[in-house]
Amino acid sequence: MSDAQTQIQETVSGSDVVLFMKGTKEMPQCGFSSRVAGVLNYMGVEYSDVNVLADENIRQGIKDFSDWPTIPQLYVKGEFVGGCDIITEMTLSGELDTLFAENGVSFDKDAADKIREANG
Repeated sequence: MSDAQTQIQETVSGSDVVLFMKGTKEMPQCGFSSRVAGVLNYMGVEYSDVNVLADENIRQGIKDFSDWPTIPQLYVKGEFVGGCDIITEMTLSGELDTLFAENGVSFDKDAADKIREANG
């Protein structure tokens, strides 16, 4: 399992924003992954996606790595942020904007505002 942990650590350290998900950002394979990828895509965030369905060691390894039982999982600057419910909540409250801004991650503020308007 240490190989998976090493690979995960290198992945989260190698990109500013990483989404471990079922499927890919172009073709999510579950509703929760689709929701988080959709938010990031709509906000124009550059991020790496890791399809956990392609590797069982990564699929289990990411749960162990974060001590979080579900997928998707979002990492910003190497730090675990949360899963679908947390990302949805942070998007609607504006906390995700703040997190991105504080970490120098570019995103479309107007798009983020539109998400909040549509769900307000």
